[in-house]
Amino acid sequence: MANNKRLYRSRDARIGGVCGGIANYFGWDPTVVRIIYLLLTCTTAFAGIPIYILMWIFVPRER
Repeated sequence: MANNKRLYRSRDARIGGVCGGIANYFGWDPTVVRIIYLLLTCTTAFAGIPIYILMWIFVPRER
């Protein structure tokens, strides 16, 4: 069975829409994804910042 689910950046964006897009993909609350992202970024010596920027560049905007 084909899964046509795709990851897009959300139009409900605070900065780039990456966390909102991840939340939409998994069916989660965007606020929860943003808090998890913030906690993981702070505890991994801010490694989440370049990952977020790369996703902002390469993940297409929601139609």
